[in-house]
Amino acid sequence: MRSPNPHFDKDAIDRMRTALIAGIRNDSRDPNSVAGDQWFAAAFPGHPYSRRPEGTEKTLETITHDDLVALHKRLMARDNLKIAVVGAIDAKTLGPLLDKTFGDLPAKADLVKVPDATVKTGVVENVDMNVPQTAIRLGLSGLKRSDPDFIPAYVMNHILGGRSFSSRLYEEVREKRGLAYSVWSDLAPYDHSGILMAETATKAQSAGETLKIIEDQIARMAKDGPTAEELKKAKSYLIGSYALRFDTSGKIASQLVGIQMEDLGIDYINKCNGMIEAVTLDDVKRAAKELLDGKEATIVTVGRPAS
Repeated sequence: MRSPNPHFDKDAIDRMRTALIAGIRNDSRDPNSVAGDQWFAAAFPGHPYSRRPEGTEKTLETITHDDLVALHKRLMARDNLKIAVVGAIDAKTLGPLLDKTFGDLPAKADLVKVPDATVKTGVVENVDMNVPQTAIRLGLSGLKRSDPDFIPAYVMNHILGGRSFSSRLYEEVREKRGLAYSVWSDLAPYDHSGILMAETATKAQSAGETLKIIEDQIARMAKDGPTAEELKKAKSYLIGSYALRFDTSGKIASQLVGIQMEDLGIDYINKCNGMIEAVTLDDVKRAAKELLDGKEATIVTVGRPAS
């Protein structure tokens, strides 16, 4: 195991600073990255969620060795440490190794309190960029993971635009009209907010049509909800695919850490599919109405303005 007390050598700091700045410059030329950054800036003005986690070229240039040492001292502590270990080792052997590696960390972290935030809706922005396709981001307020309606909303999102070939957005945007290679929506539960985001990219002259189709499908879901057949297929897919999250050691470890981070309980793996199976048509319709009905999305497009 690596030491929890890094040296922050100058060559390592310079190497990572250079790599991060190169990534930021590369992303500034990518319409999808720009659309994502601009959407969060528009949806969460003044909140930490409005800023890239990597910072900016300017802020990265000013970071010093002492800054990193001080940050590490504040953030790395035993009370906010989540660990998952997967492999040929038992608890008796693992315990002393964890104590040796992490036991010298401070008991409590000194974290800056981050306020909860609500998505600012109704904002529409276009970033003019000379690229072949226009990137589209459309987002609304979502739900936190602890919300009792999260699982029904999760099933609803799968039907609307979850990353499958059977979603309504995929069917309407790609299959019927061939307007985009991929189109999807995602229910993203953050610690301090929830987001329902839709994303695609299409040629500039089709951006308006594509955006209207997405909005129409959101309105349709809000008004009528899914059909009984759509719900049945969605539940079958989500239940059947859950096991694929555990087919490698890395995936298992990731799931175990995620369960701890969200405080879902040690028995969540055994309960998850049952929670999805228990979702009714009324549950999904209620979640759809709560999240989508009468809501104005914040929309960002990046590319050449549509004619």
